[in-house]
Amino acid sequence: MTIVVHHLENSRSQRVLWLLEELDLPYEVRRYERDKATMLAPPELRRVHPLGKSPVIEDIDAPDATGPRVIAETGAIVEYLVDRADGRLGAPVRRDDALAYRFWLHYAEGSLMPPLLVKLVVSRIPLVGKRVGTRIQPMIDRHLDYVEGALADRPWFAGDAFSGADIMMSFPLEAARHRAGLGASRPNTIGWLDRIHARPAYQRALAAGGPYAYA
Repeated sequence: MTIVVHHLENSRSQRVLWLLEELDLPYEVRRYERDKATMLAPPELRRVHPLGKSPVIEDIDAPDATGPRVIAETGAIVEYLVDRADGRLGAPVRRDDALAYRFWLHYAEGSLMPPLLVKLVVSRIPLVGKRVGTRIQPMIDRHLDYVEGALADRPWFAGDAFSGADIMMSFPLEAARHRAGLGASRPNTIGWLDRIHARPAYQRALAAGGPYAYA
């Protein structure tokens, strides 16, 4: 089995490299740089998937497929790779932990990431950006407080064991630490970030993916 990861610098695709390292699955990296003026993905990615976004993977020898299987969207990729690895790092056996796993897997992009992205976009608009960003920050703070509370009695998002849910939550929380006020006032979350950054597979993924601003 070989997975090709179409990896865009400073993007969500870093999580896919990390997951592959944790699962010890063979993969290749094809790197793309952002447009220096717009910071958008290059048009070459549209040759891989019509949306032209990263992450996107190709499973070269996917079972029950007539050719390489192309998967886009980080959450879908995580679920696909966990399945390819016979469920490793997937939903725990205990039902409450399994429900937490599914919640955080989808919460990362469905609820937490949108206000962070809006804050980033509006921050680049002269005059208007600062005013709109100030209005968005309370929404982000509410999410960060929620995450902080969730980590008060557990080391990982799905309970006692590290899982794909932690990988999904990494990018928005790293982004929040970088540009949205996540700091020492939320020690549970900072402790969790320190734990994921110390994992050997995380470090190997950084070496494979190249510069990543949020580590």
